[in-house]
Amino acid sequence: MQRREFIILLAGAALIGPPTAIAQTPKVYRLGTLTAGPPMTPASGDAAVLIGALTQHGYRLGQNLTYEARGAEGKLSQMPKQMQELKTANVDVVVTVSYPAALIAKSSGIPTVIATGSGDPVAAGLVASLARPGGNVTGFTAFERTIGPKWLQILKEIAPDIKRVLLLNPNNPANALLQPAILEAAPLLRIEVNPVAVRNASEIERAIEVFAREPDSAMMVAGSSLAAAHRDLIITLAARHRMPVAYSDSAFTRSGGLFSYAIDRPDNFRQAASYVDRILRGEKPGDLPVQTPTKYELVINLKTARALGLTVPLSLRGRADEVIE
Repeated sequence: MQRREFIILLAGAALIGPPTAIAQTPKVYRLGTLTAGPPMTPASGDAAVLIGALTQHGYRLGQNLTYEARGAEGKLSQMPKQMQELKTANVDVVVTVSYPAALIAKSSGIPTVIATGSGDPVAAGLVASLARPGGNVTGFTAFERTIGPKWLQILKEIAPDIKRVLLLNPNNPANALLQPAILEAAPLLRIEVNPVAVRNASEIERAIEVFAREPDSAMMVAGSSLAAAHRDLIITLAARHRMPVAYSDSAFTRSGGLFSYAIDRPDNFRQAASYVDRILRGEKPGDLPVQTPTKYELVINLKTARALGLTVPLSLRGRADEVIE
């Protein structure tokens, strides 16, 4: 090649420039949530924690992440239809709240992360074992066996005169783990525990009204989709009958309940986000162990205690994570 031709070739190459890069469209991941209660809208507390935690893993809502929320509002018969809607929307992962929601999601075959669920997931038929779940479901439980006796102990500290405790909704299969532990602990505290199964609002009202007729009565509300759906009713009835009540969800205490000893719920949702990320990156739910809680919080509502004529010991206030004045 002559020198003059070589210079012309170089000049032409300079004008043309480097090969044009082909724009790469980022992959969009689809996240769904299914709850037995209200839908988890992006601005709601649990969803905000979940989406915020996913942001730390590189997911941006409206950019590389879409979000579909479904909630049964207490009408559990609606959940299969709602799960089908999530499946039609081609969600990659479903995050559930409550074991009934997780069971519906399991039947869909879609990878599922339980953000919180009450009781034993093995007994509930969700996983083969905690260490090796198998199938398409994994996640985080809301409590383990020792929490029930803890509710009794705190009730006795706040209301030393109680002799009878109504255990509301123990027949929820997910709560099978709790009842034996509670019944074992009760005699040591000189408390008679009465498990009562309820299926709807009218049965809740009747059970509480009948039990409250006897003096020195209290109540424990184990975690369940039914209790969550009728939270305001339970709190109202407890106030009407002046019953001290232990709750398994701090939302009850912040809504006027006496106290709750429960998981650090935001921490569960942050951990759920880490499992969602791992699944979206290719790991199988069945290989991710189901984890039991490591962080609990005690929330006490002093305003409610005063309305019931109860004095919360200073030692108990000092142990509380949050005291509502």
